[in-house]
Amino acid sequence: MKQQEKITFSRRDFIRTSALASGGLLIGFNFFTACKEAAKPPVDISKLNFNDFNAFIKIADNGYVTIFSPNPEIGQGVKTSMPMLIAEELDVPWEHVSVAQGILDTNNFTRQVAGGSQSIRFGWDALRQTGASAKQMLINAAAAKWGVDASTCTASDGIIKNANGDELNYGDVVNEAAKLEVPENVTLKEPKDYKIIGKDAINVDMDNIITGKPLFGLDYKTDGMKYVCVARPPAFGQKINSYDATDAKAVSSVSDIIQFGDKIAVLASNTWAAMKGKKALKIEWINNGSLESTSDHDKQLNKILDSNNLDVRREDGNVKKAFAEADKVIERVYESPFLPHNCMEPMNFYANVTNEKVHLVGPIQTPAGTAKRIASLINRDENDIHLEMTRMGGGFGRRLYGDFALEAAEISNITKQPVKVIFSREDDMAAGIYRPAIKYKIRASLQDGKVTGYHLKEAAINSNMYGLIPNFFPAGAIANYKVETGNYKSNITTGAWRAPYTNFLAFAEQSFFDELALELNIDPVQLRLDLLSNVEDGKDSTIEYSAKRMTETIELAAEKSNWGKPKSGVHQGFAAYYSHNTHVAEVVDIIMKNGKPKVEKVTVAVDCGIVVNPTGAKNQIEGGVIDGIGHAMYGDFSFENGKPQDVNFNTYRLIRMKETPIVETYFVENELSPTGLGEPGLPPAGGALANAIRTATGTSLTKQPFIKELERRKTDLSV
Repeated sequence: MKQQEKITFSRRDFIRTSALASGGLLIGFNFFTACKEAAKPPVDISKLNFNDFNAFIKIADNGYVTIFSPNPEIGQGVKTSMPMLIAEELDVPWEHVSVAQGILDTNNFTRQVAGGSQSIRFGWDALRQTGASAKQMLINAAAAKWGVDASTCTASDGIIKNANGDELNYGDVVNEAAKLEVPENVTLKEPKDYKIIGKDAINVDMDNIITGKPLFGLDYKTDGMKYVCVARPPAFGQKINSYDATDAKAVSSVSDIIQFGDKIAVLASNTWAAMKGKKALKIEWINNGSLESTSDHDKQLNKILDSNNLDVRREDGNVKKAFAEADKVIERVYESPFLPHNCMEPMNFYANVTNEKVHLVGPIQTPAGTAKRIASLINRDENDIHLEMTRMGGGFGRRLYGDFALEAAEISNITKQPVKVIFSREDDMAAGIYRPAIKYKIRASLQDGKVTGYHLKEAAINSNMYGLIPNFFPAGAIANYKVETGNYKSNITTGAWRAPYTNFLAFAEQSFFDELALELNIDPVQLRLDLLSNVEDGKDSTIEYSAKRMTETIELAAEKSNWGKPKSGVHQGFAAYYSHNTHVAEVVDIIMKNGKPKVEKVTVAVDCGIVVNPTGAKNQIEGGVIDGIGHAMYGDFSFENGKPQDVNFNTYRLIRMKETPIVETYFVENELSPTGLGEPGLPPAGGALANAIRTATGTSLTKQPFIKELERRKTDLSV
């Protein structure tokens, strides 16, 4: 597919300023849906003030380029890949580029967010246009210097040439270029001409990460800063009745203890003292609402599934008639537990509230939204908020919510001191925002060897916020199709968890399709291909996936995995899913060892359009697959009387290093615009694994975590 060649670039999205005093061209542009930034600077940028802009290209007199990017870096690699888009069209050697983190600037940025795997997708055109526009300005400046027509000049690798063979470095004309008009139309490169896009690039923060340089929120500190640990209600549905801080105040280095709402903050000169002081608090908690248990949730979700009064999200054809006329009806119920996020870096945030400004620093996925909430909380003008983003040690959706940042701002506002709130691992798991527990009831009607009807019901905790997506596969592939949802309102906080909506739904549906394939005596891959053949891309605008692209992805996964022809002792399972605008198919190879499944290899095929940074792309897919397998196998989280039953890794099971499989990733080659990668690799993993286990054991799994369910099934059989 040919790239768009001529693009009109709005002046409002591309602001050119005069040369800086240090000499150089500074271009600000709307990253608009862009994302991240960073790299070891080859030139000194420490004294430059970029507060008036949202994202920048800085070209120094020596020709080196610094690219500033506004969005948070959460480990998804866009801090490397997004500047690659600019550098490609600017046509400078990647080794001459440094990348730096911008601050929150709501006047000039429209999407300073890390979430949804959308950064590359939304920034694709705008960032390339930015690079191409800057390049054209440099060419125009060189042409004026030579007295020739700009159309007779070319630029490549930071060098401008004319038809006479004359050459100028970008740095030679940067000051002249700064005085020129920004071109409103630019020509973008064809994919065949890419020098940077599609080539492996090392994470721009890599040197700092492996040498322990301060990058993360936990690294940040200032003189006089107080470390803060917060005592929060131990169970959802409780509040403070009274407390005694005598012993806590006696802890060395504890400087202050305050109550704010139903929380108590312990301030100290170091983290250890703050933690010790928190443990020394004597607090009486009383009930302030229902104290829910996992058994209560289970009953409520079953009640919803049995209800005939759910919200209809999509209805095609006549499902009732299809079931009435069916030769056979297959029904399964799939269950998943709550899950915590468990980021490697626990929640933390710095705040210093003064009369002049509110200075905030830390790891946050939603800086603009969080700053707005803080301004409202402490009754300050939004213009008073100065927020700096640090690199995040994981997020997976947890850092979308900013509750920890609000705590820091409120405590600083009360105490008039610079503070940094730090969660312990126990705080992180016990006071978290969790993936909601969900149940799906899926029914399908079979007639004359075909699937004629499909009815999916979702019951979830707070699912009105995080419900299923009804326009993904198999929508459009089955004539009679119905999706309904219902939810139970809980006081347990729930929210987005990596690949929201689809992280569990993919397992449920993909496992169910293998059940149908078994009943119809059809190869599981072929069943999916047959269903996709019923879909004509573009005919129904509500269908979000591409049948053609999904088919190609499935065929690539089947080919590369040697589907259906495993080695002796190896059992395979297949799943394919579309999420975050990306099509993914996975084949899991397992062996049975001591009666338990061991994942040996996962073969992944991905259609994400043009791959910007293959190394980073593979890292994202591999991480998502391992994350998906680990949580499907072991992830379990429950509540008893409102209290989380696991608060650290001694009882909460994560996948171990020795349990991680080899992941082989293959990309469908095309010239389509890029789509998401941080999340789409996770959803199919659980389904492919469950299907492999069924192949190996004959046991169809319907409940996560799999290890716990396999043990239960074994116990039931032995009884």
